[in-house]
Amino acid sequence: MNPTISAVTDRVIERSRASRAAYLALIERERETWIGRPRLGCANLAHAYAGTPEDRDAMKPGDAMNIGIVTAYNDMLSAHAVYYRYPELMKVWAREVGATAQVAGGVPAMCDGVTQGYAGMELSLFSRDTIALSTAVALSHGTFEGAALLGICDKIVPGLLMGALRFGHLPMVLIPGGPMPSGLPNKAKAAVRERYATGDCGREELLEAEIAAYHSQGTCTFYGTANTNQMMMEVMGLHMPGAAFVNPGTKLRQQLTRAATQRLAAIGWRGDDYRPLGLCVDEKAIVNAAVGLLATGGSTNHLLHLPAIARAAGIVIDWEDMDRLSGATPLIARVYPNGSADVNGFEAAGGMPFVIRELIASGHLHRDIMTVAGADLAAYGERPVLDGETLAWQPAGPSGDDTILRTPAAPFAPDGGMRILTGNIGRACIKVSAVERDRWVIEAPARVFADQLEVLEAFRNGELERDVVVVVRFQGPRANGMPELHKLTPPLGVLQNRGFKVALVTDGRMSGASGKVPAAIHVSPEALGGGPIGLVRDGDLVRLDAEAGTLEVLVPADEWALRVPAEAPPAATGMGRELFGLFRGAADEAEKGASAVLAGAGL
Repeated sequence: MNPTISAVTDRVIERSRASRAAYLALIERERETWIGRPRLGCANLAHAYAGTPEDRDAMKPGDAMNIGIVTAYNDMLSAHAVYYRYPELMKVWAREVGATAQVAGGVPAMCDGVTQGYAGMELSLFSRDTIALSTAVALSHGTFEGAALLGICDKIVPGLLMGALRFGHLPMVLIPGGPMPSGLPNKAKAAVRERYATGDCGREELLEAEIAAYHSQGTCTFYGTANTNQMMMEVMGLHMPGAAFVNPGTKLRQQLTRAATQRLAAIGWRGDDYRPLGLCVDEKAIVNAAVGLLATGGSTNHLLHLPAIARAAGIVIDWEDMDRLSGATPLIARVYPNGSADVNGFEAAGGMPFVIRELIASGHLHRDIMTVAGADLAAYGERPVLDGETLAWQPAGPSGDDTILRTPAAPFAPDGGMRILTGNIGRACIKVSAVERDRWVIEAPARVFADQLEVLEAFRNGELERDVVVVVRFQGPRANGMPELHKLTPPLGVLQNRGFKVALVTDGRMSGASGKVPAAIHVSPEALGGGPIGLVRDGDLVRLDAEAGTLEVLVPADEWALRVPAEAPPAATGMGRELFGLFRGAADEAEKGASAVLAGAGL
């Protein structure tokens, strides 16, 4: 192993020793005392079987696996619309191997692309906690010996895992649906957005461009949070190998889903190949997820999601670990917004089988983890193919395009491009893998806002036509649910294109599609409650230095000490935001995952 990867793994293991031991004791106790079908009363079982009379006789003996399907299906979210027929097909495939399957429950799946920049986005992060709770409700019936988790997008996969890991004695497989075929290239779409921001094109042209980009069922094709989720599930060994980026509606996609269903039936505790989720997700698997994130230039949202997933399994990983891993992990993929290719181009160039094989060989990924599919992670270095009607796997070949995928020996950059920034504003993260090197250091006067719509108005009024550090505060989890501020990317990009030095500093989030504008995000402590970002004033000289890892307001220390924090705006209502007040009030800080349910559970 790479010595830094090994040292960080040891650090995570040591820090997690007590909490991981408690978690392992929990899942062992759950396995031994699990209500399960043999222990449920006859009336209870009758209720459970009534909805699926065609499988009732197979279920009654209780000696074969009954698979609980937890689905995030809806047909408003393109990535999840593909799941419409999955449960009925999975029931057929389960019967082929003597098992049964039932839809245990559904979880909400909102589309950040729809809510981006609007009030609904303030529900987005806590939809993850809602999904975790919904997953727990689905699995609480005790009638399942394993579970299939159907989800892909931003908060859905982390939420499914957070809930499912509390039932970690059960074997589980995550089943993706794949990305939509390529439409209008992402770079062309971004160019139209910037033209619209400057008034150089109208709404009709912008809408046509967006529809040409997001044109069919499947995951959006840029490398944002949804597709980063799929990458992480591969390097953690929780998919069937190579399942992440196979397009929907293809025979290969169908056979991978069939294989996942039948594999799940083979890894239950009554057999000799028991692979419970709680043992698959261990410290090494969590480090693998972080390395994969860094090596491929993935979404900054996982600086929140990965710590939350880890906590649900009794594991503690923090931003310092991520910073150290980033320094030791080469960037070997260029996928939009960190390059011109989309995920279909990435898949064609070799995709996850290439990435995993190369990172195992270079000592950056732990090979020796328990996966759902093979003896270890090496199985994920092979790509799925169809031999007639039969699913098979072949060794990954060389990169098909070295502008998209390279080996760790000849990377695009020597590090993963995510860094911690610290200073008198607080502790923040920055992703620089898509930022030009001459913009890693920005020093400019601050313009302070408490709402992203105020930024857009100031841009339209010409008030930001200068070197500027845009500070957007009261965007943290306790203030308003920590919405993504991706709607700011086009106007800030326009200012940068005009030659100004521009940066964003916020206690909120940016989208997984953020890229070329330097952004210090997840600033902690957040403004609500007295975080020092609340002390910044218009005109203060702010220095963001990704080279040195600092984020400072350049005012004398004695003046800074006398400042009074800005007053928080009143809590917003409408769009159901008031219903999430309990979550906002209970949420912990960003570095721990910004979760209310984990904090409330004492995890």
